[in-house]
Amino acid sequence: MSYLVRELKDLKREKDFFIGFDSDGCVFDSMEIKQKECFCPAFVNNFDMQGAAKAARETWEFVNLYSKTRGVNRFLAVIRALELLKERREVIERGIASPSFAGLKEWTGRETKLGEATLGPEVERNPHPDLQRALAWSKDVTAAVKKIVRNLPPYPQVKGILERAVSQADLMVVSQTPTGDLEREWAEHGIADFVRIIAGQERGTKSEHLEYAAVGKYDKDKILMIGDAPGDLMAAESNGVLFFPIIPGSEEQSWDRFRDEGLGKFFAGTYAGDFQDDLLAAFDAALPEKAPWQS
Repeated sequence: MSYLVRELKDLKREKDFFIGFDSDGCVFDSMEIKQKECFCPAFVNNFDMQGAAKAARETWEFVNLYSKTRGVNRFLAVIRALELLKERREVIERGIASPSFAGLKEWTGRETKLGEATLGPEVERNPHPDLQRALAWSKDVTAAVKKIVRNLPPYPQVKGILERAVSQADLMVVSQTPTGDLEREWAEHGIADFVRIIAGQERGTKSEHLEYAAVGKYDKDKILMIGDAPGDLMAAESNGVLFFPIIPGSEEQSWDRFRDEGLGKFFAGTYAGDFQDDLLAAFDAALPEKAPWQS
């Protein structure tokens, strides 16, 4: 077991409640700029989609921002985007070769910690062209994020919520963003000290973060995950804990509702039931399954 996972398992309960916060698109309004200015241009370049750049951008944004795969791990996003692009008229009729991703799919099927930290050594052991391309793309994305993403504060309500919540709850970042990026962003805006630990992709999946850090240490109705993507909901549901959605397109209204209603209901033990059910229905309706070009 790696020391990164051991740190989560060894985390001791200090308060009666636990809240996990996703970061990108949830605490920070960073999803749009990262996906549109960093991830997508590197995707078009590294996967040779220049001849169908418009379709590639539309597909990438659907997968990562505007559908039920929003927030998926970066390498799984590549696979899904390439799967969809293979079927797109623009790619087929223009005779654009669909890049191979079989090697990447095989690796993601057996590796639980999907990040550059694990892909790099894998490429050294197994220099499969698909893996080499994925690693080059990921490195370009990481470099672009460091260069472009700055001066991006958390949503205005977040700091006050953290200040209130920390008196009764152990707080933690639960994310699939690289840990270094998370630590830089949370420290830059003076909110890192509110959380016990910052868990990025190197510590496993979001479900594993919650399992290792919280489940069995707190009553399940005293564990809450806050996120903006279906993967965040799945992490909560797989551990049998509560979930509060930051709904894409209504982020500030969502944080208002959590500040004004959700946090108090959580601490009072009245969160589960109709209140959470209404939130989940609105969340589900905000993210479609089918792409516009598939209908």
